[in-house]
Amino acid sequence: MNEHTLSMRLERVAANVPSGARLADIGSDHAYLPVALLRRGAISAAVAGELASTPFHAAQRTVRDNDLQAHISVRQANGLAAIEPDDGITAISLCGMGGETIRDILDSGKARLSGRERLILQPNGGEAPLRHWLMDNGYTILNEELVHENRFYYEIIVAERAGPVAYSAEQLYFGPLQMQARSPVFLAKWQRALRLKQKVLAGLEQSEQGALHGKQQHIARQVQWIRELLG
Repeated sequence: MNEHTLSMRLERVAANVPSGARLADIGSDHAYLPVALLRRGAISAAVAGELASTPFHAAQRTVRDNDLQAHISVRQANGLAAIEPDDGITAISLCGMGGETIRDILDSGKARLSGRERLILQPNGGEAPLRHWLMDNGYTILNEELVHENRFYYEIIVAERAGPVAYSAEQLYFGPLQMQARSPVFLAKWQRALRLKQKVLAGLEQSEQGALHGKQQHIARQVQWIRELLG
């Protein structure tokens, strides 16, 4: 993968960035996403934020090699601290991190959010806690996609703040729009998850440790939800 050829999951993230947006790509790594979008003329400007030194310098190099320094600001900062008020950001992407990490970045950086940005989020696991934060903060989920790439399932969640919204526990777990669409890749993901959870549950049921009882109940409830989902 590079700025010319994005991975399948980043291509789907790119497809959800509004045309002409001013994008903040947080945890930008090599800045492949903002550079690719600018090369295509799909966005007008970008901030590439990165905390760690090695990917920060890699992002600087990618931007410099593509002669896009006038359009992409590469900043070494923690989370949304990379965003300045004058940037006029209209879209924020956070990709390739755990859902809890993305949630924590959004929560700790709330002061940097105007509430008018589109959020394009690609968590690696932990989707339910992330959806819970979106609901608690008035963000409606506009689009959800599931990509199967290199043996892994990647979820993409697109949200905008639109006032109070309520999702059920099952909708937070599976994704409200994915539950409706029931795509083949979505059903395949949960068929696989059901097998894995049933195996874990069987192991817990054989254990006599009282401390595991709560975990056992938690997984048993998830197994029941998945069975109901798959019919």
